[in-house]
Amino acid sequence: MTKNGPLAILFHTLVVVFMLAPLVIVCLVAFTPENTLSLPTKGLSLRWFQAIFAHSDFMQSFWNSLWLAVLAASISVGAAVPAALAIGRWEFPGRGFLNALFLSPLIIPHLVLGVAMLRLFAVVGATGSFGWLVAAHVVIVTPYVMRLLLAAISGFDRSVEQAAYSLGASEVTVFRRVTLPMILPGVTGGWLLAFINSFDELTMSIFITSPSTVTLPVRMYMYATESIDPMMAAVSALIIGITAAAALLLDRVYGLDRILVGQK
Repeated sequence: MTKNGPLAILFHTLVVVFMLAPLVIVCLVAFTPENTLSLPTKGLSLRWFQAIFAHSDFMQSFWNSLWLAVLAASISVGAAVPAALAIGRWEFPGRGFLNALFLSPLIIPHLVLGVAMLRLFAVVGATGSFGWLVAAHVVIVTPYVMRLLLAAISGFDRSVEQAAYSLGASEVTVFRRVTLPMILPGVTGGWLLAFINSFDELTMSIFITSPSTVTLPVRMYMYATESIDPMMAAVSALIIGITAAAALLLDRVYGLDRILVGQK
């Protein structure tokens, strides 16, 4: 069987269909006018999308998730840029340890992180704080930003910086007008990837949210334990839409293929 033979094409088509079919079904069910999760439906309706906007708890959770994702992504970028520049450019004692420390949340199950964060917040008396929830999300999204920044820095031509220094530019000017613009695709792509992961995070958030800081995925989980109706499908469709839009923007800004191979 050749790499691009009929069987290979059929196999990949079946894999794509298998992965996308549940998402398509959820989006179709979201437009049902019925009171139950049913497909096919007798028609199309925006009834359940209107129910979302009329449900104050879901709207509050949506804004919590949105602000949480924006803050966590922004803070992680601010922390990852200097760290990635140091790790990607210079050799120093502890360089490997520092790199492993920033990337370690990728290999630790979020269930374990959630339990650990819950215990930590209880010890310091910060249980239920939105600020500490942001800090917890920064921990889990920073590795994604680091990975893209390290990939961007690995292909960085430092002769441009050296030329700027030779012309009398200060370090701040070189960073602002030379370094940052050249790694900007990695910065922007890392921010978007961090936003997506923070907005969709459930496993860790369920341990450390409070009644006033419940995120949208946690609210959906809580709602599903009580009842399942097409409003869940409508909320899921909205999350799928937001995630897909962010992924498309990420692909246009940075390129999903670069993320997969880990290089610029």
